[in-house]
Amino acid sequence: MPGIIIAVVATLVISVLVTWVLSNSYHKKVTEGKIGSAEERARKIIDEALKTAEETKREKLLEAKEEALKTRNELEKEVKDRRNEVQRSERRVQQKEENVEKRSEAIEKKEQSLNAREEALNKKSEEVAKLNEQRLQELEKISGLTSEQAKEYLLKIVEDDVKHESAVMIKNMEAEAKEEADKRAKEIVVNAIQRCSADHVSETTISVVQLPNDEMKGRIIGREGRNIRTLETMTGVDLIIDDTPEAVVISGFDPIRREVARIALEKLIVDGRIHPARIEEMVEKAQKEVAAKIKEEGENAAIEAGVHGLHPEVIKILGRMKFRTSYGQNCLKHSVEVAQLCGLLASELGLDVRVAKRAGLLHDIGKAVDHELEGSHIQLGVDICKKYKESQIVINAVEAHHGDVEPQSLIAVLVQAADTISSARPGARRETLETYTSRLKELEEITNSFKGVDHSFAIQAGREVRVMVVPEQVSDADMVLMARDIAKKIEDEMEYPGQIKVNIIRESRATDYAK
Repeated sequence: MPGIIIAVVATLVISVLVTWVLSNSYHKKVTEGKIGSAEERARKIIDEALKTAEETKREKLLEAKEEALKTRNELEKEVKDRRNEVQRSERRVQQKEENVEKRSEAIEKKEQSLNAREEALNKKSEEVAKLNEQRLQELEKISGLTSEQAKEYLLKIVEDDVKHESAVMIKNMEAEAKEEADKRAKEIVVNAIQRCSADHVSETTISVVQLPNDEMKGRIIGREGRNIRTLETMTGVDLIIDDTPEAVVISGFDPIRREVARIALEKLIVDGRIHPARIEEMVEKAQKEVAAKIKEEGENAAIEAGVHGLHPEVIKILGRMKFRTSYGQNCLKHSVEVAQLCGLLASELGLDVRVAKRAGLLHDIGKAVDHELEGSHIQLGVDICKKYKESQIVINAVEAHHGDVEPQSLIAVLVQAADTISSARPGARRETLETYTSRLKELEEITNSFKGVDHSFAIQAGREVRVMVVPEQVSDADMVLMARDIAKKIEDEMEYPGQIKVNIIRESRATDYAK
């Protein structure tokens, strides 16, 4: 058995060895076969690549030769074209040179002919000068005057004729221009007046407060008159309690105080408790209410007039004019109307409507404080406008609206005209007959006091005075100075609304006799 096992094992070992040797030889042959085929394929690929590279090289060389040939042809063509262009330019330059030479020859010929003509003209001019000299000598012999004397005589005659004709022409043109200007001005003013309608209510210096019954009069007076004294002291007005049934009259020249007293008294009547402490409380409330009303009235006036951007303090001062009157005309309504008229007139003339309205609204603003501060309402108004940075046009319009200074703009002239129109409306202002006649009489007395005045007439309700002077005592030059002196004296000695026009008339007579 062991022998068999060893034999079997030996057989197996030999078999394994033989198998291994055989497999190795087989694998070696297979590997060598694969390497041989791979090398063969690599040689084929290299050969093909060399062939392809050679073909590509030949193609690129052909393309490069073709491109070079094409570029050479294009360059040759461009050189040829440029050569042709240069030849054409040379031909054109040559033609121009030939033309210039021809023109030069023609000009030379013309110069020669002109020189010949000039020589002929010079000869003729010399002949004409000799003939003129002979003619002048003959004329001097005939007239007995030298040429200089004759020239001066002719110039004088011509100068006199020209002066006369110019004077006539200027006079006619001035008359036509004045007539046309007056016509146009009247049309503009009439259109403005028609487009601006306003209601006029004459203001008074008293207010009437209605009472529920006559028993209230005793309560207003109070014990030993303490209530009425307190009310008059606090408001600065006079209370008139008379036999008028169920009414109390408040009298005072300050409309603001009168309004405060009226509101306070109405509040006391409604409240029923009337004693000094309550009166003081109601007067304070009434003052605050009037202050608010003043501001509201100023804002409403600015809106109605179409004026924006006013300083808040200016609006308050403007509202105070609601309680200020001039000859019975409410100053705030008058200012609004003047602003509207200024705007209409400015639009007709092509001026700045906004500035015109602003100047018209503020022209009388000094009247709101003239009872509190010293100075005329014009100067006070100028100070207010300067204080609150109004424009120079507005300041000049305020200062010039009564003729105190010369207007520096057309808007200032429009303010003058609109102020006069508003004041002269029928029913706008009231004046007693006695005051009216006294003012006209005083106006005539002032004008008659000047030397050389024959007589004078106040016309147009005192807005114009016509002064007839003695021609032997007052010359044309003296009339200008006299008009200024009369106007100055009227301003210094009289009080009047608006402005007064002074017209001085001097009669010139020239007398001669035919014999």
